Amino acid sequence: MESKPDTIKVSANHKEEISANRADLFVTVKGSSLVSGDAAMKKAKEVSQLVEALTSLGVDSEAIHLQGVHIETSSGALLKSSSATYRLKIQCEKLDSLAEILDVVSEQKNATLERIAWKYNEDDARERGLLTALEKAKSKADKVAKTMGVKILGVYDLIENTFDEEMPYPQFAAMQAAPKRSVGITPEPSLGMDIQHNKTINVNVEIWYRVSAL
Repeated sequence: MESKPDTIKVSANHKEEISANRADLFVTVKGSSLVSGDAAMKKAKEVSQLVEALTSLGVDSEAIHLQGVHIETSSGALLKSSSATYRLKIQCEKLDSLAEILDVVSEQKNATLERIAWKYNEDDARERGLLTALEKAKSKADKVAKTMGVKILGVYDLIENTFDEEMPYPQFAAMQAAPKRSVGITPEPSLGMDIQHNKTINVNVEIWYRVSAL
């Protein structure tokens, strides 16, 4: 069995906070009738009202997805008149429009915002974090080797660990219909939540350097 060479071990960490640049909104809509499949987007009255309001705002219809339908019936029979709850996902590609989208959802008395899933461009941040952590580790190893009077020969082993720190999103209660607005008055968005979100990317490295006497 080959013996382990002489090594020194150093660790380094880098943190970077990044902001969400897009979001997915998960909304439920209570409908008074049952429509299945893609037809629900146009034929389920309450769903089509929300879709029309969103597209009028400028949301691409392809960014609104029907994810499921929950049927509510006491008789056990499936009827077109059965009430249903439609689960929608709305993709917001530009957070500048998020407040307006939330306002539109809040105006629909049958719609409830369940949660927001924040999206990030995190690959670049993770790559920057890894490179920075490696540079910190190399600088630390050079100082340790100099102090101990040894020479660094190369890397024997390396472990990288990356994790995110993100505040949990709140669960939203049913959003009530907005009050009627007076003509000529620009309304404030009917919001009671954050419309921007950040998280911290943590990159940690542990490196064993092979060393020898000077």
